[in-house]
Amino acid sequence: MQVVLLEDVKALGKKGEIVKVNDGYARNFILPKKLGIEANAKNLNDLKLQKANEEKLAAERLEQAKELAKKLEAASVTVSIKAGEGGRAFGSVSSKEIAKAISDQLGLEIDKKKLALPEPLKTFGTHAVPVKLHKDVTGKLSVKVVEG
Repeated sequence: MQVVLLEDVKALGKKGEIVKVNDGYARNFILPKKLGIEANAKNLNDLKLQKANEEKLAAERLEQAKELAKKLEAASVTVSIKAGEGGRAFGSVSSKEIAKAISDQLGLEIDKKKLALPEPLKTFGTHAVPVKLHKDVTGKLSVKVVEG
């Protein structure tokens, strides 16, 4: 029996592949666990339509990420931290604080995990913080750290 895999199956194949398996293996393992479906004309057509819809959604997400990257590059966020002796920064600014500032000042909801901050900001001034919006799109946000 030929089966179209809906998931990766160890020692059999990857998602989307059409593989030939024994009838019993397909009936007792692949089909009941929803790891694959029988490769007939109707199922193949349904999978083609589903793939086309997924590609369309992926393209829309990419466009939205590009638009958001343009908005972020044009925007700036100000975060204040305490200053110690001699104007030195006391503490640091983490990605959590930057995400909250984006939410408060720009009205955009960006997850703190998307901020690719290698280490917390410990100096005053303007810093460019990369924001990973999509696997292919990374925007730069200008973060101004001021004495509070």
